[in-house]
Amino acid sequence: MTGDHQTLALLLFSGFVAVTLMITTWVSRRRHGSAEEFYAGGRLFSPMENGFAIAGDYLSAASFLGATGMIALYGYDGLLYVVGFLVAWLVVLFVVAELVRNCGRFTLADVVAARMSERPVRIAAGTSSVTVSVLYLVAQMVGAGSLVALLLGRTGEAAQTWTVIGVGALMVIYVSLGGMRATTWIQIVKAALLLGGTIALTVLVLFRFHGDVGRLLLTAAERSGHGRAFLAPGLKYGGSWTARFDFISLGLALVLGTAGLPHILSRFYTVPTARAARRSTVWSIGLIGGFYLMTIVLGFGATAIVGPEAMRASNAAGNTAMPLLALDLGGGPGSTGGTVLFAVVAAVAFATILAVVAGITLASSASVAHDLYASLRRSRGRARSEVTVARFAAVGIGVVAIALGLLARDMNVAFLVGLAFAVAASANLPVLLYSLFWRGFTTRGAVWAVYGGLVPALALVLLSPVVSGSPDSLFPAVDFQYFPLQNPGIVSIPLGFLAGWLGTVTSDEVADQAKYAETEVRSLTGAGAV
Repeated sequence: MTGDHQTLALLLFSGFVAVTLMITTWVSRRRHGSAEEFYAGGRLFSPMENGFAIAGDYLSAASFLGATGMIALYGYDGLLYVVGFLVAWLVVLFVVAELVRNCGRFTLADVVAARMSERPVRIAAGTSSVTVSVLYLVAQMVGAGSLVALLLGRTGEAAQTWTVIGVGALMVIYVSLGGMRATTWIQIVKAALLLGGTIALTVLVLFRFHGDVGRLLLTAAERSGHGRAFLAPGLKYGGSWTARFDFISLGLALVLGTAGLPHILSRFYTVPTARAARRSTVWSIGLIGGFYLMTIVLGFGATAIVGPEAMRASNAAGNTAMPLLALDLGGGPGSTGGTVLFAVVAAVAFATILAVVAGITLASSASVAHDLYASLRRSRGRARSEVTVARFAAVGIGVVAIALGLLARDMNVAFLVGLAFAVAASANLPVLLYSLFWRGFTTRGAVWAVYGGLVPALALVLLSPVVSGSPDSLFPAVDFQYFPLQNPGIVSIPLGFLAGWLGTVTSDEVADQAKYAETEVRSLTGAGAV
């Protein structure tokens, strides 16, 4: 890219960073230091504000960069990510949002521990939440590295490394100083920027084809090199039975995983009531649905206008399809319009990454402090010490995410998020549903449900083509691939539910019927909710 691209994009991005740091500083001066303020922003946000914040939290680099790149490279099969990401919200709306808000306080473990032996359940749920969060963070770090490589003309790994470190440092600052309130306002600003930029690009793509969507699709199919097969299922997931099972596995992970994502669940605690949580979800579904409809146009538009060769030359996984499309729509390399539009999209993408990593880091640090630390150390003044531990945890989680992000820098961000969704659906969703709806569920069942999904999911990923045994693996020079699928969801999700059932039926513990009745009434009516 030219120096104009670099300068303008970096100026716009610097402006966003400056604004968000001002928000964080302002909030840090007003905060009271309580756990409720740090974890839930004082529960003062309206449904509309929280809906925008949820959209800002959910629409990550996987959506803005990865999903668009998948559609641009694989056509119809790339739509699976868009459909899965959106349909998942129906599960959240009808099954999770209100019940979680009524039963919990800050984290997933609060819901489960309400009727179980608290310590083992909190340790299991906290471990799972941190694992899912770190996997999700890795995808955002990979997106940051892809963007800077494009911005700075692929000047080497050093530029990507320092960018990822910079993103990690900023997310630690946001979380440590501002807590949930600053993170929420950052996500609201980012959601508005992202939706505005996406609307502008969609209008330009449709204008290029005079509003003829059919012509857009046919041109994309022609330029893809695959012809009509580009518009039919099977290009990525239909070549073999293994690919078809991978398709099913990924679909299950995407549809079921959202309801188990810690940073999404924590957003329902920032509103005052369960009704507000439900209305927040309705707002977020509208915003997220509109965004994903536009990414379909942008994905096919990138193939038709930019072409797959140029996209793969820039980034083999397709992560830079959106910025390249913006460059072309603005008039091409060297043009003023191209420079401005490219810079705006790159800055919005950076803003997207920063806002999402802040939300994920806050959720994972809350799990470390509120669940793991609080379970291992019981003392007076715990609320204040929890917040301190959460700030230190944010630093540690940031370091781990940076290291893993540098390791996985050449993988598609939507694919990486698919792995995080699979782990969330395997470990968090079974224990959450059993706790809410199964009267006889016990502590052993809860612990087994978490580890029975978490351990197989991670083990299958380690033994899959993602890690070794193929040219696109993290370690292509070695081969310890024994599991043929790239996404473990089709195996690990049922194992999580099975382990929870098996742990319960083999347990000597008698489920506390009074606590279940209390949880049921509280979840359905909100009576006694915090």
